[in-house]
Amino acid sequence: MQRRSFLKAALAGTVIRGASAQAVPIWPNPVLDTHLHLRADPDACFTHMLGCGVTHAVLLTRASDEDKAKAEMEKRPGHFARSVAADPAAPNASETFRKAIADGAVSMGELKYHLALDSREMRRVYEIAAERQVPLMMHIQTFPHFPGELPYNTGYERFDQILQAYPKTNFIGHGDLFWAHISAQVPSDRGYPAGPVQRGGLTDRWLSDFANLYADMSANSGNNALSRDPDFSRDFLVRHQAKLIFGSDCSCTDGNGAGVSQNNNPEASRLAGKCVARETLALAKRLTTPEVFRKITWENGTRVFKIF
Repeated sequence: MQRRSFLKAALAGTVIRGASAQAVPIWPNPVLDTHLHLRADPDACFTHMLGCGVTHAVLLTRASDEDKAKAEMEKRPGHFARSVAADPAAPNASETFRKAIADGAVSMGELKYHLALDSREMRRVYEIAAERQVPLMMHIQTFPHFPGELPYNTGYERFDQILQAYPKTNFIGHGDLFWAHISAQVPSDRGYPAGPVQRGGLTDRWLSDFANLYADMSANSGNNALSRDPDFSRDFLVRHQAKLIFGSDCSCTDGNGAGVSQNNNPEASRLAGKCVARETLALAKRLTTPEVFRKITWENGTRVFKIF
């Protein structure tokens, strides 16, 4: 499908039939996926977008894969932007980040490394994000998805000190622990809490208290946070409507849930065989108004990432 035809159909609200028998959902506005990992197959990212009704995406790109992301962007102009990710502890990390941003990367991330949030290495990254005026997406997780997995971006209970120390850095939180902390009660024996949310959680408070903190709604973690307590979520979406940013972080192949989904994450089996993007978009649409839906699926992302 040509880009013009795709966008015309999306904006008209018609239903497109994809390769599968399942109808492709059309949402009431263009949708930006800010958490689409670059895939080995050069057509795979766009196939996923077409399947779940996403119109634009930020390709999360390791520095070593920049040429692949550029090729994807050139093949389908107007649909993609790209990020840059590199290990902050690498000797040349600062140079890698600055060079990629100068060459067109619109964000830094996803940063998913075994470092403390207040470490010297991460502080250098925060300074670059402020200097270059690009947002920084971080995966915050402590509970292992599989035996032996180490935690990522530790020390979240002290993260407010970082938010205060780097007011010019736009942080985008993501991951199990980040989303578990919408509740004041966070269990230590699982990554995805179930049941009612106890008000007063760190993430909920900090989204209100700090202008430079945003939330990435992607993956099972974001979906679980919104689905566990619908009454809380309806208020949460309205209260933080300017701070929530849609992303998928979905590994299905076609935007319908085919292929390997939620691989290597047994605790997320509830979304196995489903497209995370479809599920979260449908959930958000049910829980809030068209105006708020547009903000969290389009306006906030384009504003924070300064794209499209």
